[in-house]
Amino acid sequence: MNNRTTRLARRFRGLLPVVIDVETSGLNPATDALLEIAAVLLKMDEGGKFHRQQTVAYHVEPFQGARLEQEALEINGIDPFSPLRLAIPESQALYRIFAAVRKQLEETACYRAVLVGHNAWFDLNFILAATKRAGIRYHPFHTFTTFDTASLSALTLGETVLARAARRARVSFDIQQAHSAIYDAERTAELFCHIANRLTV
Repeated sequence: MNNRTTRLARRFRGLLPVVIDVETSGLNPATDALLEIAAVLLKMDEGGKFHRQQTVAYHVEPFQGARLEQEALEINGIDPFSPLRLAIPESQALYRIFAAVRKQLEETACYRAVLVGHNAWFDLNFILAATKRAGIRYHPFHTFTTFDTASLSALTLGETVLARAARRARVSFDIQQAHSAIYDAERTAELFCHIANRLTV
């Protein structure tokens, strides 16, 4: 294990921060579809600062019997059945995301991933519900600990809304591109890096 991975593994006592954003067809993870998922993997430089490394993202097919709330679809602009989405079953999307996370866990000698998200509990609940539907017994994420950038932003920047917190952190944010899992995950990752780097111990 080299000094860089040792530093990352020690930064959060063996927890690997992975930024996740999901787009869904509603607010209930048990009944509403997971439609997009994006994971942003982070790296730590020689000075101990976090940066974005890689984004892994998929469009997801609604599971059979999923509730599709029109209001939610109007907000995120997703047509769940458009062939242009090139969507894949949620089990495949999860396996691929989890494989990328497990690879980084091995590379950094961290023992568990911790989900970073803006209102992270929402994203984690959808991940856990989809994991259960897919029959995946083991996944890399801590099941109740999260790093919530909404709370962190309130403490460090005086803002809780992602767009406002990003601007306060001097992270560019285009409201027209919001509610895309990739865009929101990458902006959340930039925000988290800004906060974590300010609080480097």
